[in-house]
Amino acid sequence: MDADTIIRALSALAQGHRLAAFRLLVQAGASGLPAGVLAERLGVPNSSLSFHLAQLSHAGLIRQERQGRSLIYSADYAAMNGLIGYLMENCCAGAVCGSDDASSGCAPAISDERKSA
Repeated sequence: MDADTIIRALSALAQGHRLAAFRLLVQAGASGLPAGVLAERLGVPNSSLSFHLAQLSHAGLIRQERQGRSLIYSADYAAMNGLIGYLMENCCAGAVCGSDDASSGCAPAISDERKSA
């Protein structure tokens, strides 16, 4: 991913309702959620939700699909993984991370100099 795409994605997520909507869509899986269900769960009016979903869509983080009269939104997992990958790239300067549990993510080891400080 290029820096402009990353900046758009992070900017879109830097708002409470958009972050909450994205997290709900990630939890919903590939089947996604209708806009009305998202609005209800987030407690925001449909008009406000439309604005927030447009921002997430413009950032490439979500997809929209029409099913009959409903708009179904789903997370774009490839975009999400690309964003996470970009943020984690070169973690620990290429060294093995300090965490014994690889699933816990990056945890740089503390140098001996910093331990004694």
